[in-house]
Amino acid sequence: MNPSFLVYIDESGDEGFSFERRSSRWFILSAIITRKEKDIETVKLIDRVRILLKKLDKKPIHFRDLKHEQKIPFVDEIAKADLRAISVLVNKPLIKEPEKFQKRYILFFCCVRFVLERVSWYCRDQKKPQDPGDGSAKIIFSNRSGMAYPEMKDYFHYLKERTNGLEVRIDWSSIKPDQIIAYSPGQRMGLQVADAVAGSFFYAVEKSQYGFTEDRYVRILKPIMYNRRGVYKGYRIKFWPLEDEELLKRNLNLNWLTYYSGPGTQDPAL
Repeated sequence: MNPSFLVYIDESGDEGFSFERRSSRWFILSAIITRKEKDIETVKLIDRVRILLKKLDKKPIHFRDLKHEQKIPFVDEIAKADLRAISVLVNKPLIKEPEKFQKRYILFFCCVRFVLERVSWYCRDQKKPQDPGDGSAKIIFSNRSGMAYPEMKDYFHYLKERTNGLEVRIDWSSIKPDQIIAYSPGQRMGLQVADAVAGSFFYAVEKSQYGFTEDRYVRILKPIMYNRRGVYKGYRIKFWPLEDEELLKRNLNLNWLTYYSGPGTQDPAL
């Protein structure tokens, strides 16, 4: 197998539903997509950020541990990079029958499906006959404590076998169930970028202890968010269980969504 793309996936928030015990109300799963031959650019990006932030000890940069004034230059560097990003945002209190999603990894797997649908569309649309590789994507997860990744591969096979019945919209020419691997963020720099994207969307929707959200990071990231033929809706951000129009009507501190509404610019190949 010779993948054309590398996809880094990380999360922000938690999968719990004990909101009275401070479970987050939102769970975010984000992916960044880069061409395999350009993967060295993610290393260079993190190196530039280390210099900017004066963090030269080579420890992984965790977005949540940075101060606001450090997060801004980090996401600004990402916004200028030659990559694309996708985020799935789950508003857990709005999920009907939440008990179904408290079983082992069910919520996480659901988000993975939504992310990989969009990843597969992007890779399918951006692959050209002259490009190296077979057009598929190697999927690289941030290592999750306690998760056995053969379970993830089994889940992929499950989706592939039941694509029509479950209304799964993954383009399987781009996604190969056997091209899944997990690393720590210190081993693959792209995971630190994915962590920053996921964290940016988390801060844009999850209220702080003082009742405020911070949407500046996601506004800065707009240039790299996936849009298809100039349209952002349905591609760059996936809300679940409600879509953005319904959420806006509920006034859930999501006014920044209007910044993403309407047509975007044409999305060229990476």
